[in-house]
Amino acid sequence: MGPLPLIACCAPLGEPALSEADAGGLERVFKALADRHRVRILNRLLQAQGEAVCVCDFEELLGLKQPTVSYHLKQLLDAGLVHREKRGSFAYFSLVPDAFEHVRALLHGPALAAT
Repeated sequence: MGPLPLIACCAPLGEPALSEADAGGLERVFKALADRHRVRILNRLLQAQGEAVCVCDFEELLGLKQPTVSYHLKQLLDAGLVHREKRGSFAYFSLVPDAFEHVRALLHGPALAAT
């Protein structure tokens, strides 16, 4: 009995479908979503149906002090999931239109991301 023939285990995958920059952006989104307070903030913004929500509403909702709420909102802002606007001395937040569609498109691949 001779040596077994060498068989390639799989075909090469080719170029990565997700660029390094897009992977970094998705990492920021997933890190932002990896906290229950931020998920609750996003849930509240979804319920607002496009209307901006005052930062003070999140304090009551989460039972957290303003600096902690602001920290969580900054994480969502940096991830590109929310908009911030100043009205007098208060900050109001709303969801970025199609932010989650963009995330879905990046995860799906270049064919969907181009649309």
